[in-house]
Amino acid sequence: MSNVKLAVIYYSSTGTNHQLATWAKEAGEAAGAEVRLAKIKETAPAEAIASNPLWQKHTDATRDVEEATVDLLDWADAIIFSVPTRYGHVPGQFQQFLDTTGGLWGQGKLVDKVVSAMSSAQNPHGGQETTVLAVYATMFHWGAIVAAPGYSDPVLFAAGGNPYGTTVTVDQEGKMVESVEPAVRHQAKRTVEVASRLKQG
Repeated sequence: MSNVKLAVIYYSSTGTNHQLATWAKEAGEAAGAEVRLAKIKETAPAEAIASNPLWQKHTDATRDVEEATVDLLDWADAIIFSVPTRYGHVPGQFQQFLDTTGGLWGQGKLVDKVVSAMSSAQNPHGGQETTVLAVYATMFHWGAIVAAPGYSDPVLFAAGGNPYGTTVTVDQEGKMVESVEPAVRHQAKRTVEVASRLKQG
């Protein structure tokens, strides 16, 4: 599977989805893929970031992480997205990034990309599932192939049992409630495996 190129693209304000993406990157590499980790460009005003100490701390800590571009999408065979929930949907920063992909889409360069998605929220029913499905709605327009985890491994149940993609609840201190690392790693491995099978024909 060493020929699979995996992009792990995330948006994170306080660090949760950065951690999910980091686990996915490590698992993708362990599965033999060439992996690039990239963040969605932050578009929130500096005063909004400064108003939340966790947001400011995470912004400062990840200044050197590569920013996602449409060229990265073109490069990748497979893509894992990790984004928090905003009112049951994706964050505006992520939607803005998706809105820049029209050129690649028009050239048919997003067809058959293997994609999978993860999310987080402050409540168990805070919109994680609809956020993952919102990501997939765009992927269907791309003509991408969604590699959802389904119930393909028992580790998914310990993580909450979401068949669409790993999701996690985050408490008021920014700590993850469920134990989702094994599920994230399984989802990344599965994404690489599906992409490998597709490349091999």
